[in-house]
Amino acid sequence: MTHFVQEAEELDATDVLAPFRDRFHLPLHNGSPAIYFTGNSLGLMPKATERMVMEELEDWQHLGVEGHMHSRRPWFSYHRQLRSHLAHIAGALETEVVAMNSLTANLHAMMVSFYRPTQTRFKILMVGQEFPSDRYAVCSMTQWHGFDPAQAVIELTPDHGTHTLSAARIAQAIEQHADTLALVMFSGVHFYTGQYFDIPTITKQAHAVGASVGFDLAHAFGNVNLQLHEWGPDFAVWCSYKYLNSGPGGVGGVFVHDRHANRPDLPRLAGWWGNEESTRFQMKPDFEPSYGADGWQLSNAPVLSMAAQLASLQIFSEARMERIGEKRDALTGFAERVVNTAIGDRTDVRIITPSNPKDRGAQLSIQFDHGGRDVFDALIAAGVVVDWRTPNVIRMAPVPLYNTFCDVARFGIILKDILG
Repeated sequence: MTHFVQEAEELDATDVLAPFRDRFHLPLHNGSPAIYFTGNSLGLMPKATERMVMEELEDWQHLGVEGHMHSRRPWFSYHRQLRSHLAHIAGALETEVVAMNSLTANLHAMMVSFYRPTQTRFKILMVGQEFPSDRYAVCSMTQWHGFDPAQAVIELTPDHGTHTLSAARIAQAIEQHADTLALVMFSGVHFYTGQYFDIPTITKQAHAVGASVGFDLAHAFGNVNLQLHEWGPDFAVWCSYKYLNSGPGGVGGVFVHDRHANRPDLPRLAGWWGNEESTRFQMKPDFEPSYGADGWQLSNAPVLSMAAQLASLQIFSEARMERIGEKRDALTGFAERVVNTAIGDRTDVRIITPSNPKDRGAQLSIQFDHGGRDVFDALIAAGVVVDWRTPNVIRMAPVPLYNTFCDVARFGIILKDILG
């Protein structure tokens, strides 16, 4: 494994994103930085976060309610501070994105508008073995409309003998249920396998049969390179505490395509912060939605949490998603070689994440036939922060903004020693 160390040092020396590592607080293990590979679960804290949050606390302290209009970043329009950064990451128009609520709350809010079942067109197509919260939301929404989830929810399982879904299988399922599909609701990157789904193709296929289409980008936003406006899904939702590094429970976000920007006819969960801004404080009894994604807001901005997100978003805009994507593919490709070398000729351990970089994000899922939890515990004890997903997978996510190629090489050496 020593040749990987030399290669890693050379790659780190030419990495244009290497300086950004110093912009984050790294957890320590025995006094030295841990190898942190769980940005797909909770991203690290930017060093600027404390200052950004403290500024809002100071403005609250000194201005009280006047901070809504006179703080250094006025709270009344705080969501606008995040808008251009989110649009950059989403590949969207600024009017198509807004930071609000939390992930599953946003998923419910979007399905109120874009899951419009009839007695003949009522099914929702989703990935099998999806993250439980998504399944709970989808099933509860079909029940809300009076349907039995057993008939209304179609879950696609991996192709026989594989761990992922092929494009052909997805297309076949959409065509098979064409006349009964109301919504296709996929994750962008599957939480368990790390598979990155073909958003533009799925969108085109779903629209061709008359279904709406939306994506849960919890493991994709800030991870993979997106062009949501061009690709055209009706909506997307995401959280911000994973790759966006905005802290535990950080404010989520939504994308609503521009073709729905001025659709007061769409049913929605209405709240006063989604009302037209110019008339919001006239307190009129009738709801007049704001243009674009802003019209789906419910309540005024949770400023302290948004300040934490803004600290990270400014880093993303400086680093640029194009460069993040380039390093993601290089870093994950290097990790794949390192892990496979550590596994060697063992047949009871394997990577189940797609090998093609275009089919995955910054994640590798390592599956064990037995003993995986023991390997996980040993990695944690050695200062490698990965996560365990029941029943038999260790996920490691080398994040371009703060992980190095040397992190990956060190991980390989430790993993090989544990497996041996």
